Amino acid sequence: MKLVIQLLLWIVIIFLGYLVFNAVYDPIQFNKVKEKRYAKVIDRLKDIRAAQLAHQEITGAFEKDFDGLIKFIDTAEFVLTQRRDTTYMDEEYRKTYGVDKLKDDYVIDTLGYASVKDSLFKNSDRYKQMMKVPVDGVDANFEMNAGTVVKNDAKISVFEVKVPKKVILYDQDKDLVMQEEQVISVEGVNGPNIRVGSMEEVNTKGNWPTIYGDSE
Repeated sequence: MKLVIQLLLWIVIIFLGYLVFNAVYDPIQFNKVKEKRYAKVIDRLKDIRAAQLAHQEITGAFEKDFDGLIKFIDTAEFVLTQRRDTTYMDEEYRKTYGVDKLKDDYVIDTLGYASVKDSLFKNSDRYKQMMKVPVDGVDANFEMNAGTVVKNDAKISVFEVKVPKKVILYDQDKDLVMQEEQVISVEGVNGPNIRVGSMEEVNTKGNWPTIYGDSE
């Protein structure tokens, strides 16, 4: 009986040790997978934001459709300009007061044009897949929307692109994924989604911390 009890105790000790090991090991592995996947997703969100900002600069609004955004990248051009300071005689002042007065101003010269595609993506065609969530095993697209918000009685163009964390971490422990969706931390990606922009306020930032690069 003594031998049996000792054997049972060893089994219990080994089992408890296994549970303790998993309690530490599983979150560590989860974080490694999470950080690697988040980095890929955030890099793609940065590409989308760059394309959207170019679209707004040239057209005055953001694009809500990925096909439209890709077509824009393929065809649009930035206008290259140069500002020159200039001075001229203020004729109205001379007519009114009979005194010569020089007036400072500036002139915008058009120097040429530059392809949006070449400016943002150089020799890469990765923008053609920008709608895809770049995680192996995930067959999903980012959710993208665009519209306007009213601020100081003016309509201002806004956009938002996001993907749920549970999509990115589809094959991970469900309890750890649930905990990750509830994160509120300056060092974490807060909330259930990774996103850039907002449909509720004028904001083109991403909700990721600086360890993943610039969020603005």
